[in-house]
Formats: sequence, structure tokens, C-alpha cells
Amino acid sequence: MKTENTVWHTQQVSKTQRAELKQQKSCLLWYTGLSGSGKSTIANAVDALLFQRQCHSYLLDGDNVRHGLNGDLGFSDEDRVENIRRISEVAQLFVDAGLIVSTAFISPFAADRAMAAAKLSAGEFIEVFIDTPIAICEQRDPKGLYKKARAGEIKDFTGIDSTYEAPENPTIHIDTSDKSIEQCAQQVVDYLIEHGFIKK
Repeated sequence: MKTENTVWHTQQVSKTQRAELKQQKSCLLWYTGLSGSGKSTIANAVDALLFQRQCHSYLLDGDNVRHGLNGDLGFSDEDRVENIRRISEVAQLFVDAGLIVSTAFISPFAADRAMAAAKLSAGEFIEVFIDTPIAICEQRDPKGLYKKARAGEIKDFTGIDSTYEAPENPTIHIDTSDKSIEQCAQQVVDYLIEHGFIKK
């Protein structure tokens, strides 16, 4: 239950000051796509490139977060919504700390991604759509989840018996069909440079 006896405490050091100290602009790279699309792989590659550039960044991976903060949640529609709500709150704190934060979650519902975007200032939410056809995702099946879903061993699996609402106007649209991991990662970094989040 939400308590009524709390008051927001305004901090003396601002988000802008924290980011300026790091010589960058904070933002949230929100990677979305089907299971097996390459979200985590590309997000990791981007994070490595940012580290090489001495940027201050952090990656919140969907599976990793479910081992801790969201370990009590399942995969029903209701739990998926709560999963994204919690990670949105955490990501907002990271952005406030002046970081370039990435989240790699399926986040199948457009309304939930819009909710995450609404928590940030204009331009800070960068939706990165990892556009990989389900046939390719299922062929890859790195965790064997599609096979289990097809066998009825996993319920509410996105793309099989649970809906994925693809972004209609993502900030960055990455078509993985004709690009290497390195090219996909560079596309994200190029966007950050072009829009002044990091230096050339």
C-alpha cells in the first residue's frame, strides 16, 4: 500500500550537474524486441563501445533483473506490466544520476513503454527496436524457450501465445537481417553522438 506520509525531497545536486561532471547527457536506451532478437547482445555491444569512449553507462538486463529485484514476478500480462513499472522506476533513478542507462527487455506492450517514456524529460527516452522476424528468433532460440513454448511447457510466451506490440515509431530502428552486431551497436552510438548525448 502506498503511504500518504511521504514528501518528495528535492536534492541540491541536479541531474544536469551530475551529467555535466561526466561530460555527457544522461538518457535511457530502451531496447525492445522478441526473445532471441538480439536485444541483450546489441545492448552489451553498445555498452562496451561507450566504455571504450570513457562514458558513464549501465545496462539493466531483463533476465538479470528477474534474478533479484523482480524475482517474485511471473510472466502473466499483469506481472509483465509490473516488471516494466519497476524497471522504469530504477532506470529513472539511473538517468537522474547522470548515466546513459540501457534496458534490454521484451517489454511487449506499447502502453508500458509509453509509461516508461513519460517518467523522463523530452528526448531522454530512446526507444531502440531490435527488429528481428519471429522465424529467425525461433531458429536461433538461444535459451530453448521457443521449443518449450511450442511444446506447451511455457505459457504466456511472447510471440507464441502472448502478444508483442512492435513500436510504430521507434527512435532507433535496427533491422538485424543485414547487419552485424558491431554495425547494430555502432548505429546506436552514432545516434548518441549526432544528438549530443556523447562527444565525437
